[in-house]
Amino acid sequence: TCLLWKAGGKCNNLSVLSGHKNAILDVCFTNDSEKIITASADYNLGVYDSNTGERMKRFMGHTGIVNAVDVCREGSASLAVSGSDDCTSRLWDTRVRGEVGCLEDAYQITAVAYANDGNAVYTGGIDNTITAWDVRTMRKSMGMKGHTDTITCLSLNPKGTHILSNSMDGTLRTWDIRPFVDDGGGGAGVKKRHDKTFAGGTHNSEKGLLNCAWSADGTMVTGGSADRVVHIWDEMSAQELYSLPGHNGCVNSVIFHPKENVVASASSDKSIFVGELSQS
Repeated sequence: TCLLWKAGGKCNNLSVLSGHKNAILDVCFTNDSEKIITASADYNLGVYDSNTGERMKRFMGHTGIVNAVDVCREGSASLAVSGSDDCTSRLWDTRVRGEVGCLEDAYQITAVAYANDGNAVYTGGIDNTITAWDVRTMRKSMGMKGHTDTITCLSLNPKGTHILSNSMDGTLRTWDIRPFVDDGGGGAGVKKRHDKTFAGGTHNSEKGLLNCAWSADGTMVTGGSADRVVHIWDEMSAQELYSLPGHNGCVNSVIFHPKENVVASASSDKSIFVGELSQS
């Protein structure tokens, strides 16, 4: 099940989204907040009405565990992309039945992100590489290497110019994905696309797909960490701004409030903490 909670006040439970037959590994709202899309280990994705909690659709097509899902933030509210252990990333449209595209890779895909303009999709997986795909041609447009272990999450910054990645190598990294960045050819291009590295978070033997996220103004980044601490970094300097203890288990997911100076963290200790950051 997926539980919907009120973010303020007493944090009451609003609704329970049920229907999957196995664990839900990722979840996101569509950009109009009308629908919620879930990715599950039962090989399917679910589309739910965020107001009623009713399941509207089930996306079937993957032949392996669906690890990640993301939506187009500025284009159509009905577009989504998923990544799976079946080595494919599939494109979906909530208005139609079945997939609208399939991107085939050589390795299992553990993280996906949709470009703001809807023309590109980014995938990451056990090959430690971030791959950009052109949705119009359904082909790879570039690869970004630098991580030394599985990529667990990808997140686009609000402007759509950089992508943040979390990896089992214990680092978060930002990459410049603007089309006019000089690749330089060969090894030099890797350094130019790779922008910053954020150290301090950890991964452990649980090998969880820990998330990463940007603040609404793009000035701070955060990510899940196995050391039970919520780490928040300054994006410009890559210095750690906050180290927030309190959880008794691996911090799997941390997100920023879209308007307020608030973060929420979810942990393997079965709790979600909501806290306000001190004004700096």
